[in-house]
Amino acid sequence: MKYVTEYRDAARVRDVLDEIHRVTTGSWRLMEVCGGQTHSIIRHGIDQLLPDSIEMIHGPGCPVCVTPQELIDQAIAIASLPNTIMVSFGDMLRVPGSQKDLFQVKAEGGDVRVVYSPLECIKIAQDNPDREVVFFGVGFETTAPANAMAIAQAKQLGIPNFSMLVSHVRVPPVLDALLSADDVHVQGFLLAGHVCAVMGYWEYHPLVEKYGVPMVVTGFEPLDIVRGIEMTIRQLEEGRAAVENAYSRVVVEGGNKPAMTIINTVFEECDRNWRGIGNIPRSGWQLSPPFHAYDAARRFAVDHIRTEESPLCHAGEVLKGVMKPNECPAFGKECTPRKPLGAPMVSSEGACAAYYNFGRFEAST
Repeated sequence: MKYVTEYRDAARVRDVLDEIHRVTTGSWRLMEVCGGQTHSIIRHGIDQLLPDSIEMIHGPGCPVCVTPQELIDQAIAIASLPNTIMVSFGDMLRVPGSQKDLFQVKAEGGDVRVVYSPLECIKIAQDNPDREVVFFGVGFETTAPANAMAIAQAKQLGIPNFSMLVSHVRVPPVLDALLSADDVHVQGFLLAGHVCAVMGYWEYHPLVEKYGVPMVVTGFEPLDIVRGIEMTIRQLEEGRAAVENAYSRVVVEGGNKPAMTIINTVFEECDRNWRGIGNIPRSGWQLSPPFHAYDAARRFAVDHIRTEESPLCHAGEVLKGVMKPNECPAFGKECTPRKPLGAPMVSSEGACAAYYNFGRFEAST
């Protein structure tokens, strides 16, 4: 299969790994931003095939993982109302709120449904005109265009019973926050290819200039990842810092113009609270004033709900890369995929789930 099998070719991956070993002389800490990249790295054991002096740090690029518990509780409150249909992507149903998750709401009789596209919600709303249909809109820049399109279509069609609980976050501001934090020590970044496919990578040049840290746009297959690592290591070994593109078959610097247009039409930048990390200025999107009628938090008056994370859960440290999942005292004990304390153990892109599912129970020394 073109653009898949050739990027999983073991011999080609081995050649790049040999080159990484050849050029590496220093000790380097690299962060892969995306949770999908984390799962690929752990699944294929890429981190264990690198020189011992290269450490891969797992970043906050899992949208389910960074959704704060207060938003989960807001979704649960809405889903528990009569004559309401709560619609979401599958990962969100098992993320724990302060008392329960959306699966429990469904088990108790709530109408909670899973979709693969927010545009499916338009049809659900049309088929159920006497009920409120709410989509839990979670994601980074990758899912923002489709979510924005659903809102724009609902307004165009005059659908009054559809709204969205928005939890959209943006990558550049969180990288700025990480790089300015005293407890985060990262020397290079692998940028998420699908985010950059939408937004391009022009927004990262100021961060590289500000912090002098290399950033390389990378895909998700093993060959993509090791090439991204090689390009980052070469920059570090040569004492330079730039934004480079190792995913040119998908990503261009300027991004997808139509996608950015619909995002900027429907959304506006806002401050956003990140699970375990805290509030980051201008790190999220919210519905812009012409679309406030479709804001579920306003419609159902749940934006006052505030909750606190479990003190046993170290999701914030994991998402910032200052702690590996298996270094958390609750990992594999109080916190498992069947009984999670936090979202990183639930999400298909969560670092804790990757470590648990692929047997990384012993912390490295």
